[in-house]
Amino acid sequence: MPLNFKEKSDFQRIENPDTFTEKDKYYTASQWQLVWTKFKKHRLAIVGMVILLILYSTAIFAEFIAPYVPTDRREKFIFAPPQQIRFIDEEGRFHLRPFVYSLIADRDLRTLRRIYTLDTTQRHHLYFFVRGETYRLWGHFETSIKLFGVKEGTLFLMGTDNLGRDLFSRAVIGSQISLSIGLVGVFLGFIIGLIIGGISGYFGGVIDNTIQRVIEFLISVPTLPLWMSLSAAIPKGWPPLQVYFAITLVLSLVGWGGLARVVRGKLLELREEDYIMAAKVAGASEAKIITSHLIPGFISYLIVSMTLSVPGMILGETALSFLGLGLRPPTISWGVLLADAQSLAVIAHSPWMMIPGLLVVLVVLSFNFVGDGLRDAADPYKQRGV
Repeated sequence: MPLNFKEKSDFQRIENPDTFTEKDKYYTASQWQLVWTKFKKHRLAIVGMVILLILYSTAIFAEFIAPYVPTDRREKFIFAPPQQIRFIDEEGRFHLRPFVYSLIADRDLRTLRRIYTLDTTQRHHLYFFVRGETYRLWGHFETSIKLFGVKEGTLFLMGTDNLGRDLFSRAVIGSQISLSIGLVGVFLGFIIGLIIGGISGYFGGVIDNTIQRVIEFLISVPTLPLWMSLSAAIPKGWPPLQVYFAITLVLSLVGWGGLARVVRGKLLELREEDYIMAAKVAGASEAKIITSHLIPGFISYLIVSMTLSVPGMILGETALSFLGLGLRPPTISWGVLLADAQSLAVIAHSPWMMIPGLLVVLVVLSFNFVGDGLRDAADPYKQRGV
């Protein structure tokens, strides 16, 4: 049957991708291309992703970014306030290179509190790639180059703590543990939930009933007391690295129930599909059917579930360390730093000690924004009328 002009034009247009319209690209795009296209339209998700990229990049290069060694003490600057980076001095003159004023420490004779005033006669300019104390980047490369700093004087961007240690340097170093423990804990919980949920949903029967009763028991137990009891069992004499992995294991062991139920529900929905029956008839093994046919059918939902689970892991480590049941000094994490701000007197007189808590809130909100964007993008045809 000869093609009319319209049909021939459409045929040539489809054969040549360069002439695709937006509608053609939409209907011929892959699943991941559709997800990314929908995700980019979620502005808060993009903002959250950028914030997370910055924070995780900071954690990777923490030793290089931190101006000082996080354990260095400065007795003259105990509870020193944050120093403001300036471009305009007190006389109204603009400087191309940013600077900070020196701090002068004094003591109130009535309250015996330390009082800090600015010495406007001494300016300390900021430089990139300055030399500081020698350290090992990633534990292997010995260097003394820091991303930024001052050649003389001090630079306390977030102030100091009760021992005169730079809070910004400690927060940057602490991000390595606080941010990684969420990823490691979720990964372990993801593996456990995927395996157990897959077995429960695929086989059903007695196995499904037994697994669901175990999950219901774990979910019914209050999370924080369970974490506290398991963390209290960790010996206090363990080195920091062992405590870190123990806390991660504790968080992952009690956090897989929700994911396992999601996996079970999806497998119950998909296991009766025609392509699954065809795989069984073709002689595919049960493990092959689960891993190659069932799980890829809802991988986008698993990614969303993982993204939304990371904040819970971070909050869990922060809460345990804040209560003294998680990581302990000399290990540095945001929860350990917040433990130094438990006193109302410290919060009242040194509110900058709560900055690590603001970082936790920022990370949790960013993960939630990204998870919300992924959840909307997981079904790219939704709200399209397709």
